[in-house]
Amino acid sequence: MRTAYQYKLRPAKQQVIELDRWLSMLGAQYNYLLADRFDWYERNRSPINACPLVCHLPELRDNPDYYSQKKTLPQLKKTHPHYGDIYSQVLQDVVKRVKLTLERFLKGDSNGKRSGKPRFKARNRYRTFTYPQIKEGCLQGNLINLPMFGKVKVILHRPIPEGFKIKTASITKKADGFYLTLSLL
Repeated sequence: MRTAYQYKLRPAKQQVIELDRWLSMLGAQYNYLLADRFDWYERNRSPINACPLVCHLPELRDNPDYYSQKKTLPQLKKTHPHYGDIYSQVLQDVVKRVKLTLERFLKGDSNGKRSGKPRFKARNRYRTFTYPQIKEGCLQGNLINLPMFGKVKVILHRPIPEGFKIKTASITKKADGFYLTLSLL
């Protein structure tokens, strides 16, 4: 059974600046990937009922899917070196978020209910990033060791139950600070 525990983080001032920088860069990457998908859709669509018999066909390009967008991440780190500071799995999770958002828009959820067209995220609207895999033993006392970020103080107001393993860790910015959500299995 999967369950989630949420704890308040107490990052230092320099860590708060770094977390805000990461959120800003990840939001920009989310917007870029979403724009790439929208651009492909606009360039490759053709209304069936209004297509003339003789028309100019633009050069079609491959659909930017999950794997093709994931392959662009090493090039992103070369062209924009500041993205090298972000853990690679966190960047890959942004690609996954774009994929899931568009799937919910096009196909709908498990009940068939479709959501609205995905929106671009303003700087203050992109608030969460996720570590899809986290090492066992990342919690040491009242500190959590986040890959490529370092140790951050966490307020453990309740212990993690025996027999559960930490699978993912999400950092969320809220009005009163940063929170850590641990997904346990």
